[in-house]
Amino acid sequence: MSTTVLTFFNNKGGVGKTSLIYHLAWMYASLNKRVVVVDLDPQSNLTAAFLDEDTIESLWNEKKKGSTIYHCVKPLTDVGDIVEPVMQNIALNLYLIPGDVELSGYEDALSGEWPSSMGDKNLYRPMRLLSSFWQVMQMGATQVDADIILVDIGPNLGAINRSVLIATNKVVIPLGADLFSLQGLKNLGPTLRSWKSLWQKRLDNWNVNQDKINHPDFKLPVGEMQAVGYVCQQPGVRLDRPVRAYDKWVNRIPKVYREAVLNQQNAPALKQAEDPYCLATIKHYRSLIPMGQEHRKPIFELTSADGAIGSHASAVQGTRMDFLELSKRIAQQIGLPV
Repeated sequence: MSTTVLTFFNNKGGVGKTSLIYHLAWMYASLNKRVVVVDLDPQSNLTAAFLDEDTIESLWNEKKKGSTIYHCVKPLTDVGDIVEPVMQNIALNLYLIPGDVELSGYEDALSGEWPSSMGDKNLYRPMRLLSSFWQVMQMGATQVDADIILVDIGPNLGAINRSVLIATNKVVIPLGADLFSLQGLKNLGPTLRSWKSLWQKRLDNWNVNQDKINHPDFKLPVGEMQAVGYVCQQPGVRLDRPVRAYDKWVNRIPKVYREAVLNQQNAPALKQAEDPYCLATIKHYRSLIPMGQEHRKPIFELTSADGAIGSHASAVQGTRMDFLELSKRIAQQIGLPV
């Protein structure tokens, strides 16, 4: 039985996605869930949040097999096969498969094998390559008997993200309250449906092919890609951005989410506060975020020794409740007992 893959995705960047995954990973680990985090964004910002620069430099320069997600799948571009990941144990119950800036070079290989996977023969290699991220994730999850796999990907609709979404069971969509996030949401829904349909065609083709008989132990992801809801980032309060400008965009999200992602026609207009698909509104934590980055820990674990004193100390307790509630809400949606 495979471990559930939860991917956080929007093709609009700058919506707090990486920070959200980072904090949820720590929260689930604190709730005694074994978590595997996979950084599949070639920018590797999530890896930088978990590991110091010296460690990352060592991983990237030494290029050892399995040391990053790229060095797990790279052998497939030659004559080799997938390498089991060497995960970084961040803390109790928390493991990381590090990202790699070289991963962007894998895009061409994935793009080239996509049409090949609909052929009449020799399907094993293209299907192995297209499902390679899922294979590596499940290898890592098996190593530590993981309860959940959390995945970060870049803000685009390219071949890497297509292969990640193929590997995904559940999707959470981080959003900002602006025109660009709304437009990204309109693009995202049809893309997910298209990728799901195209992957199902490839599974159907594989199931009636001789290659499946020749490789009876080869498993493939089902490409569920079920959107379970969205998380909206609240902007910082600025004099040149009144509350009504925020409300203008945020209250359009429920209708666009239903029409674009859920494919509901003539969806009713709702306020976000009334929308069950809104998993949370993430507050703007201001100076707590850079403080957490400096001490390489989630903001709800900051202490007075880290500089969280006075109003910061009370704010830290508030962030713990925020992320605890969000983690439980998501867990409920994906069937993860906590």
